[in-house]
Amino acid sequence: MSLYEKLTNASDFFLIAGPCVIEEESIMLHTAEYLKNLSDRLKLPLVFKSSYSKANRSSGGSFSGPGLEKGLRLLSRIKREFELPILSDVHEVCEVEAAAKVCDILQIPAFLCRQTSLIRAAAETGRIVNLKKGQFMAPEDMAAASAKVSETGNEQILLTERGSSFGYHNLIVDFRGFAIMALAGYPVVYDLTHSLQRPSSGTETGGNPEFAPMMARAAMATGKVKGLFIECHPEPEQAKSDAATMLSLSELEGLLKPVIEICKQVRGLGAGGG
Repeated sequence: MSLYEKLTNASDFFLIAGPCVIEEESIMLHTAEYLKNLSDRLKLPLVFKSSYSKANRSSGGSFSGPGLEKGLRLLSRIKREFELPILSDVHEVCEVEAAAKVCDILQIPAFLCRQTSLIRAAAETGRIVNLKKGQFMAPEDMAAASAKVSETGNEQILLTERGSSFGYHNLIVDFRGFAIMALAGYPVVYDLTHSLQRPSSGTETGGNPEFAPMMARAAMATGKVKGLFIECHPEPEQAKSDAATMLSLSELEGLLKPVIEICKQVRGLGAGGG
């Protein structure tokens, strides 16, 4: 069974998790080991996520990661040692070939989700492509974005909701969007932590991670969400990127268990979200 089949056929849902951006090796290895053990215990398929580079930082002086070569080297080690599939962002066409040698899923960032050449280059690698919906896009617009992938012959597509701009410095999740995005025929992922950001009015992005458990439960209750995307860190307050929204590793089990139960109830009812 391919990774895509494993994810789409997950009995409850699959989990995409890891630090926002690659940090020190010790932090990355500890996080990967913790997530591997947790996902095995909860029987959730896991994809390890971290970015070798963050190209959309609020400030030019913000930490943006170790870069392509060094970052992929560490992700390759995590993939090998913990037997985990890997997801990372690609920002330019020139990165795609190298990233595809390590990453099982190539992620198109929200701000780049209409960049045709980048989407097609990622699709042509044959890797799974995760398209994040731009904060400026309607959910139905993701059908056209996904078509840019499928036109290459690659049908391994994930569509991720990460919230929509609500005024200048806030995001909101329209739960109708999960059902609308699902009409494109591909699994829908809910990016929990990014949807709780408070986009920056200065040099740092804020957030409301205290709402994460509620939002995760509500999203799964729609019956339309197949994957949860959660950025996490051993000590979020010390994180070099998205410190205001990442969740602590110690919080994850308590958050995920009720979500699993809701998923089972929705499936048992056969409601499919209505």
